[in-house]
Amino acid sequence: MDQVARRSALQPGIASYGFLSDCHSAALVDRSGSVDWWCVPRFDSPSVLGRLLDAEAGHWSIHPVEEFSSEREYVGDTLVLRTVFRTPTGEVALTDALALEPGARGHAIGLHSPHVLLRRVEGLSGSVRLNSELRPRLEYGRTEPYLSRVDGGVLARGGPVRLTCSSSVDLICEDGAVRAAFVVAAGQSVEMRLSYAPSYPTAARPPDVGAPTIEDTLAAWESWSAQHTSYDGAFPDHVRRSSLVLQGLTYQPSGAIVAAATTSLPETMGGDLNFDYRYAWLRDLSLTIRSLWLAACPDEPSRLFDWLAYSTGHVGDTLVQIMYGVEGERDLTEHVLEHLAGYRDSSPVRVGNEAWEQQQLDVFGEVLDAAHLLRDQLGELEPATQQLLVALADRAAHTWSEPDAGMWEARDRQRQYTSSKVMCWVALDRAIDLAPRLGEGADAGAWRKARDEVHAAVIEQAWSEKAKAYTGAFGSDDLDASVLLLPVVGFLPASDERMRSTIEAVERELGQGGLVRRWPSDQSGFLICTYWLVECLALAGEHDRAHDWFRAATDHANDLGLLSEEADPTTGELLGNYPQAFSHVGLINAAWRLGQASTTSA
Repeated sequence: MDQVARRSALQPGIASYGFLSDCHSAALVDRSGSVDWWCVPRFDSPSVLGRLLDAEAGHWSIHPVEEFSSEREYVGDTLVLRTVFRTPTGEVALTDALALEPGARGHAIGLHSPHVLLRRVEGLSGSVRLNSELRPRLEYGRTEPYLSRVDGGVLARGGPVRLTCSSSVDLICEDGAVRAAFVVAAGQSVEMRLSYAPSYPTAARPPDVGAPTIEDTLAAWESWSAQHTSYDGAFPDHVRRSSLVLQGLTYQPSGAIVAAATTSLPETMGGDLNFDYRYAWLRDLSLTIRSLWLAACPDEPSRLFDWLAYSTGHVGDTLVQIMYGVEGERDLTEHVLEHLAGYRDSSPVRVGNEAWEQQQLDVFGEVLDAAHLLRDQLGELEPATQQLLVALADRAAHTWSEPDAGMWEARDRQRQYTSSKVMCWVALDRAIDLAPRLGEGADAGAWRKARDEVHAAVIEQAWSEKAKAYTGAFGSDDLDASVLLLPVVGFLPASDERMRSTIEAVERELGQGGLVRRWPSDQSGFLICTYWLVECLALAGEHDRAHDWFRAATDHANDLGLLSEEADPTTGELLGNYPQAFSHVGLINAAWRLGQASTTSA
């Protein structure tokens, strides 16, 4: 085995990673106690620890010197991770957290992140020797920082970033790393922290060893969870964990939710379908809002809609953008980080996402469906919001027949995607209902006419006699799991004869290994598509099959309940960016649908 292959084989699987969040940024820590990903101060900032994407891009490992086994769990309903290491000489617990500000509670958590990675080792039994190695590499591994001693710790500084590592044990600087060797016996503990600050002003600042603490962070997460326990439907534990993941993927200052915490984790190992998901997509909006409404409380979805309205701005005749940065940034120009090998040598590693320039007609429906879901909560609409919703409905009426890149963001050519037409129908359908609240610009008559035209076109042109199903694009015989949205959004009932045939075709032809692939040639199973199948089966009254598919999909989660975008239908290995908001959104919505179906049948 050559060196490249050996390095790839030794890299932990995606499922090995736990997810930490301070509602500004995210870190990933593997089962062996290595933090291999931390982008700070925002989700989309350059990494300071990036071994996830290249062996030389930085990490912070803490683990026993001797051979060990490990098991882990989140501490209660929080995103604080506790890993227990067992060795021949004793046991220790490693607790990891991205700090939340002291005193933050409920909806206010994460508004003012201290940008501190907290690590604590506690002795449980016997005596254990441990090593810590912090090897920071800034700007996605491009910069090896200067290391210098400061009061209470070590300063790592390079370019725009300053990191300060402090510890209750001695730290040694050598070979571009900060190391510590120490012994922890039962009843003892060692505290370590890594604090971020901008590099300028240039005066070195000693670490703040007084605050924040792991206890502060636990209390903050527990207070948030205590306000989000109203869900009483099916699979409550899974829903509760997924709602925590969604909160962890929320950039709290704006309310935007990123699609995932990572960039360029591959859809197929060794492949090049590697994209940056650390942005907020309008496509996910209505389904995310529904899941937050079900699993959390109304304040979260309302904030998300406010972010959308301000980010979109005046629509005019310009392209309606499908995605934004977490503070509403529009320009997400994509480029390749040539110096990074990629996860298990799956290159390229991309930063930015060129899909921001694509035309995707489904966004009209996502935005208007979101407004419709929140219609009682939003109250009297501001003029700017009225104008936005009217402009989107008008755009759906005028452009629904145009080709686009589709919800899977095809980069080859535009097509007449069925799901895009259906979401234009959703935009018009919801706009008609909202028309009395949209001001003088609302034209319900024109919208009704266009809605009926879209419906007729889909019924006629998306149906394939050969496939006995509604297919992915007009005039095509190729199945696409996105057509499962038709019953989910109310375009057709699941009991409709052609829709039942479509559901059965997707289940039969695209189902594999407890997952649903997007199309026949797709190698990986898509979690959100599988949960859409669950919803369709539940709506069709197929409760047992719906439950079986739900359990099969959810069984792909790792031991912490985390899901990526996809999974290998044969091996079950998680694939794609991680943790994936869309997958957890799908889980919540499918669980709710199962609960509703059970109640109705009873």
